Amino acid sequence: MFATIYLPNVYLQAALRHQPGLCAKPVALIEEQEKKPVIIQLNDVAEKAGIYKGMTPSQALARSLRVVIKVRARSQEKSIQEILLHYAFTLSPFVEATASGICTVQFTTSYRLPADNRLARHGEFVPPYGGQIGSQCYQNVLRVIEQLAECELRAQAGIAATPDTSFLAAHLAKPVLKIENAKEFLAPLPIETLAMIGAT
Repeated sequence: MFATIYLPNVYLQAALRHQPGLCAKPVALIEEQEKKPVIIQLNDVAEKAGIYKGMTPSQALARSLRVVIKVRARSQEKSIQEILLHYAFTLSPFVEATASGICTVQFTTSYRLPADNRLARHGEFVPPYGGQIGSQCYQNVLRVIEQLAECELRAQAGIAATPDTSFLAAHLAKPVLKIENAKEFLAPLPIETLAMIGAT
């Protein structure tokens, strides 16, 4: 069983994390170190104003004079990744930093939460996966999403039998999506959705 925790637009979240007042405004993020900076991430308000990835800042301003152009805040990005990993490790010791703003957690039958180990020592029955299968797994992942929200980070997560399926589910979650049957989940997804997710 795997869970993927995903922070959408992680670079933009990092740049805006301590500026909540900008959330209601159109905001676009550029990679300052490029020879010709273009927008790499933007919020929903900017999208509704007709701005899209790949535009130059001047093109974005031509669409909306209200747009705020921000540059990547790499120190904040690093801090956010550390926070993400910290909470992921509360689910399992088997965590991979898959990409910036994405981590994959593996639940194994050989691992139990510390509380479960205490119960087992007293002779009480403890289910495999440290009680993390089914609804308990969902609840624990949801708890992490809520803890990240308290840190002013918007996150979503997917839970599935394979890491690839959990990765896809995380991109479509609101905020947590548990996949019981991968074939049923994947069959109706359009190719455009898979391509869009692969580009994140």
